[in-house]
Parts: sequence; C-alpha cells; structure tokens
Amino acid sequence: MLDHEPQGQDIHPIAQIKSLRVEFQTKDGPVLGVEDVSFDINPGETVCVVGESGSGKSVSSLSLMRLVEFGGGKITGGQLLFDRAEAADVDLADTEAELMRSIRGNEIGMIFQEPMTALNPVFTIGRQLTEGLRLHKKLSKSEAEARALELLREVRIPEPERRLTQYPHELSGGMRQRVVIAMALACKPRLLIADEPTTALDVTIQAEILALIDRLKRETGTAVMFITHDMAVVAQMADRVVVMFRGNKVEEGPVETIFENPQHPYTKALLAAVPKLGEMTGKEFPEPMKLLGREGAQIAPIPGTNEVLLSVKNLTTRFPVKGGFFRRTVANVHAVEDLSFSINKGQTLSLVGESGCGKSTAGRSILRLVDPMAGEIMLGDKDIMALDPKGLREARLDMQMIFQDPFASLNPQMQLADQVAEPIHNYATLKGQAVADRVAMLFDRVELPRSFMRRFPHELSGGQRQRVAIARALALNPKLIIADEAVSALDVSVQAQVLNLMMELQSEMGISFLFISHDMAVVERVSHHVGVMYLGRIVELGPRASVFENPQHAYTQALMKAVPIADPRQRKDEKDLNFKPIPSPIHPVSYEAQPSVYREVAPGHMILETDSGY
Repeated sequence: MLDHEPQGQDIHPIAQIKSLRVEFQTKDGPVLGVEDVSFDINPGETVCVVGESGSGKSVSSLSLMRLVEFGGGKITGGQLLFDRAEAADVDLADTEAELMRSIRGNEIGMIFQEPMTALNPVFTIGRQLTEGLRLHKKLSKSEAEARALELLREVRIPEPERRLTQYPHELSGGMRQRVVIAMALACKPRLLIADEPTTALDVTIQAEILALIDRLKRETGTAVMFITHDMAVVAQMADRVVVMFRGNKVEEGPVETIFENPQHPYTKALLAAVPKLGEMTGKEFPEPMKLLGREGAQIAPIPGTNEVLLSVKNLTTRFPVKGGFFRRTVANVHAVEDLSFSINKGQTLSLVGESGCGKSTAGRSILRLVDPMAGEIMLGDKDIMALDPKGLREARLDMQMIFQDPFASLNPQMQLADQVAEPIHNYATLKGQAVADRVAMLFDRVELPRSFMRRFPHELSGGQRQRVAIARALALNPKLIIADEAVSALDVSVQAQVLNLMMELQSEMGISFLFISHDMAVVERVSHHVGVMYLGRIVELGPRASVFENPQHAYTQALMKAVPIADPRQRKDEKDLNFKPIPSPIHPVSYEAQPSVYREVAPGHMILETDSGY
C-alpha cells in the first residue's frame, strides 16, 4: 500500500445478487416476490436489507439459500453468484440439489426470525448443534460435542454443559435465539444470513444479540446479510444499506449516507417515521409525529387533565403452580406484586419492561380478564374488584382492550363491519340505522375506506387489522383503553400512523390509555407518565420527562442504555451491556413478599426502595 492505491479494488464479493426475479404461483396467476434486485456482499461486511412487510427482503435471502422453492416460489431470472472457499464460484440459482445441500448450513449459515420454529422440539440442543458438524465436517461424536460446547460459550450462554442436554422449550426466547446463532456459525460459514433475528426479543437481549453478531463477524471475517425493518438496528449494525420497496431496490449506500442524506422518497418517509429516543427532551406533553406527506396536519401537544380516572392500589396477581400426585399448589408465579399507580382523564400511562415482567398481566388484571389476588381498582367511582359478573359487564362499557396480535383478536369468519358493530349490539347502546352510521364513522376515524367494511380480516395487512381492532375498542365510547403491545408487530411507517391516530383520538375524545410496551422510543413519544416494571413490581414511576431524562433506578438505566438509537454515529459497545440475568418469579407457597416501599426523588418521581432483585 505504498503508493496509496485505493483500498478494496481487489476485494472479491462473497455473494453477488444480479437481476434476481422471483415469482410465486397463485390461483390468480403468477405474483412477483422480487422483480429486479442486484447487490453484492463483501467479506467481513454487514449489508442490511431494509423494507417493510412484503418488500421482498426475506424472499431475497431465501433465494440465496434456495429455500424459496419450498415455499412455492420460483427463481425465474438473474444470477446468484457465490464465492466458494475451496472451489470455483457457483451460480446458486441453478445449482443441483446435492451440491446445494453441502453449501447450505456449511458455507452459508442462516438465522431465522422465529427461534422456536427453527429448532426441533423433540431433540436436545446438543443433538441439534452436533448434527451439522458431523454431516458437513465429518467430526466424531466426541469432537462434535466439544465444538458444540465451544460454540455455546462463544454465544455466551450460561451453564453451557447443562444446556446441551436440555430441550428447546426449557430455554427462554433470547437463549433459543443464541442457540440458533450457534447452529448457524457451527461450520464457520463464509456468509451468514440473519432474517429479523431480534424482532421478538426484548431490548436488553436484542442489544446483546446484535453485539454478539457484530463481534463474531469481526473475529471470523464472515460476511453478513442482515434483514430487518427496524432502522435503529440498521444504524447499529450496517456497513452498507439496501432499501427495498415492493420487490425492487430503491436505494443503496453506506450507512451514514443513507441516514444523513437519503435520496429516495421512500427512504425519507421510512426514516421520518422512526421514533428516536431523546426526541421528546424538553417537551412536557406527548405530541403526534411529523410524517412525510402530512406536513399540513395540526400537531398540538396533548396536556390531558388533572382529574384521576383510574386508581390502582396494591394490586397483586399470582398464578398457582400445581405439582405432585394430588395436583396441589406447590408454588406461585408472582406475576404482579403490590402495584400502585393512577391515570388521569385524557392522559397516557405507559408500563415498560421486558418479557415476563408482568406488564400484560397487570393490564388484564385491571379489566379482570385474569382475577387478581388482592388490591383495589377504582375506575371513576366504581370499585372494579367488588363487582359481580353483571356489574363487571356494565363496567366494561368504560374500559376496552387492544391486543398485541390483531389477527388473533378478530373473528376470521365475520365481515369487519359486523365485528366493529358487535359491542354495540351486545350492549344495545344504539339501534337500527344508528349502528350502521356509527360503524361508518368509526371506519372514517381510523382512516380505513368504507369499502373495507365488507371485507374479512385475512384481506387486510397487519396495520389495517390493528386499525379495525382500535375501531372496535372505540365502538362503545370507552373512557379507558388498555393497549397491550398494540404497535409492536407493525412496520415503522404503519406504527407511526397508528400511534398518531391513538394520540389524535386521545386529544379529541379525552380517552385515557394504559399503554403496555417494551419499545422505549415509542413510549417516550406517547406517554404522560411512565412506570418501569421488573419482576412484577414498578421499580420507577413518574412523569415521562423525569423518568427518561433522569432515570434513577439501576434497572431503568440499564434499559435505557440498551435501546438502539437510529443514528449510526451512536453505536452501542458490547462492554456497556452488562445485564444481570432475571431471577425466577416462582416462589414456594410459604414465601412472603415484602411490600413495595417508594422514595420520592423529584415531584411525582418515585423509585422502589424494597429490594427488587436488580
């Protein structure tokens, strides 16, 4: 390198996708999955392919593995050139099955989106890890087991010897995903394809997995093709970014360029829709996001009122664990432990925390969808805990729920208009033509065309289904809506529209929200108050500005540190991420939980004094 020749000219890409075209055969004729896509992946480089559901990003990766054929797809054009270590380059688009089998898993590793379905439930972790090693690397049983143990240590799984004899259902989501990563890396592949590997994980586990993939890439020189719709993850991981939209590549460039100077309107819209942690600093009240194409919309802060609507005191919910010959209760899961908070009319309280912290159970306990063991729940002047079934049914006129998965909460056999009208018929709040008028008005409110009223849930996208669920929750004019991870499964631009919709409804109709989420950037955008939950207790509670700008509890600080920020210049380092493993919430029947004791660190800003285990 003496005469300063430009670096990288002689780098030979590990994979080259050239004019890829993939079609799916349906009853109505062929449907294009990918129309015309080309990009390269170089050794030791992470290329992030971003886009929303249906943009063709997963189809591209499945084509490289030649797995797209098993899902009814067919590669009808283009080349997929792969640089093999010991052999000549091959075009994967027309490689015969036998050679493909030796490349798949050996030279190209893949991490799938859903770790539970990527692992076989009937084999131990050890057997699944050693299978590929014995097949591709011809290792003996003991050599393969030694390598499997080494892999589990590399992905930092605690007690790796014990894990080898366990089955997938005995591990948490984050641990299962680590096993899947270990399997993908087992044969030291030249190319690693990661398809949304952190979508279903909590921020702390996501931060660790991203740092892990990045470290393994640097240590082994593997090329990584990383598929995601989360722009904050792209900022954390990418060297280069490929933006896809409706089966085509619309933009490609280095990560800083894409974030700081996007050219294509779709990329600009995608980046505008990402809530960024810290955007609300200095603002007292939540306000809708500024979305491209809606610049003229009035964006006003939402102050809410000082009048308390919901007051929860010392709420405790436990689930019995049965065991022994007589199926007696041998222990309890302490899902929610001594929870107290209040929500004002027209305001939003968000409960945040990781999976298993009890936030969803808290929401369901307030509606009495699960029965709490103790505590007081007051909605206005109604004591929810004291109501009989008839009284509870009436009280539910005022409180509704939006569930995480809109597909599971809608009836697949009913037209959408009937589903939105169903609560109105159940409670007979309106009759005759007034019902149809109200349903039409609700469809207008959630910005769905009236022609959708005659459709069925499977004919809609995820974001549209979630809007129907919101319309149904609004049908009875409730005072309180509990939104349980209502936007976590949506693409960023759809998520932004649904969040804005919820905030607009709040400012116009004075609805209160209990917003349950693990996405800190979304919570910062929509909340008046925030409660951080850990192991069934609120460890920190206060106005949004206090909690986000001055977090006091060690767990809140760790949670904030883990959130990826959609800015490639603010990347997290693995050494900053030192999370303690979450202890078990299961205690023997004889266990006596301590009451929650709080200390006020600023007006209305409380932190837990009782030992929370963190």
